[in-house]
Amino acid sequence: MTLQQRWKAPTFTPAQALAVGFALLILIGTVLLALPLSQAPGQRLSLTDAFFMATSAVCVTGLAVVDVSTTFSTFGEIVLVLLVQAGGLGIMSLSAMMFLLTGRRIGLQERLMMQEALGSFSIAGVVRLTRTIITATLAVEAVGAVLLSLRFLEYYPPGQALYFGIFHAVTAFNNAGFDLTSQSLRVFQRDPVVLLVFAGLILLGGMGFVVLQDIWRQRRWDRFSLQTKIVLVVTGALVGVGTLVVLALEYANPATLGPLPLPDKLLNAFFTAVTFRTAGFESIPTASMAHAALLVAMVLMFIGGSPGGTGGGIRTTTFAVIVLAVRATVQGREEIQALGRRLPRELLDRAIAIAAMATGMIIVVGGLLLVTEGHLVSAAGNPYTVMDVLFESTSAFTTMGLSTGVTPHLSVPGRLLLALTMYVGRIGPLTAAVALAQRRRERANIDYPEERVMIG
Repeated sequence: MTLQQRWKAPTFTPAQALAVGFALLILIGTVLLALPLSQAPGQRLSLTDAFFMATSAVCVTGLAVVDVSTTFSTFGEIVLVLLVQAGGLGIMSLSAMMFLLTGRRIGLQERLMMQEALGSFSIAGVVRLTRTIITATLAVEAVGAVLLSLRFLEYYPPGQALYFGIFHAVTAFNNAGFDLTSQSLRVFQRDPVVLLVFAGLILLGGMGFVVLQDIWRQRRWDRFSLQTKIVLVVTGALVGVGTLVVLALEYANPATLGPLPLPDKLLNAFFTAVTFRTAGFESIPTASMAHAALLVAMVLMFIGGSPGGTGGGIRTTTFAVIVLAVRATVQGREEIQALGRRLPRELLDRAIAIAAMATGMIIVVGGLLLVTEGHLVSAAGNPYTVMDVLFESTSAFTTMGLSTGVTPHLSVPGRLLLALTMYVGRIGPLTAAVALAQRRRERANIDYPEERVMIG
């Protein structure tokens, strides 16, 4: 038996292939960011920090242990934004693009992996959908880059304005949260054009490619699929309620909305509600917000974006299914109904499982961070609290990316823990949802007697 016959290439399930693909992309990004070429003169990025930044970029999170604008060279910034683009599009979309460019045939296994990545209901049309996703992504980013570049001409020289426009259009659409200003978007808090363009890109990226395609093709509410309707309703409700809550809680805060006139208060409250869900940009300092507002932020980021999009969290549809199930239970109905349609009961099982796994992960990571970073909370005169640590763990798992300032002060174990959390947050909910969706129920050989337990 030859060596070739003895050795067989490992076979992965679609979910495993996605996990391995993201891990390899993070590894490549770590190596590239660790190169001296990627670092600004006089700067030295450790391997741990390079790994953290690569993970944050690939997982489209935006958490940073270093200042992007001062730590990285132009080459390093380009590597970072390419990692964001690759992470946002997804491994399978990139693979499909390479297949299409080289003329290779896309087989059944590749189609199954693409279905996994896109959250599609079937493999029919996944290649066409992937082609549409790539084209639409580049088109939306191009429009965003033009709009931002033109506006940035008011602040920067033409070359820098164009560069900043392209960089931020990519990071905004992919809900990554990286910026080149060292102050996020706080310098533009009175510029409605910049904030609204950013908000538009964030919302489009977080809605999900399947929803965007449905909106583009149907263009009428009565023709939209149920998923599209649920995503639009939940997104609108979360952004609307989030805007009002942030406005109410931060209206008089002298460190956030307090000094701004009413129109700018409304604008920044709206932008904050949008970015709280998925993005990681800030127009007002997150660290200066009231704990009540941070709690609202944690709820919004926990729900996150929509399936197939660049946002994290448990997803809007998961949240909707749980809320609709609660409503059905309160009303004494067995069926879960939504907008004139009946939802399969198994969707509730998957929604509860995803929400429970996410909650458990956040609690465990938050507890571990309190152990590894306890000195940040307990040290005399230290401004950080338990809320800040829990906010950090939630932000990492949901790939939202905002921080109250804890991230740069994390120890090496804390940084590695958050990096792992970002990876699980980017991979876990998706793979878990698909695995549960494709799991076949097998009838047990023995039927056990039924017995009730008290609930509530």
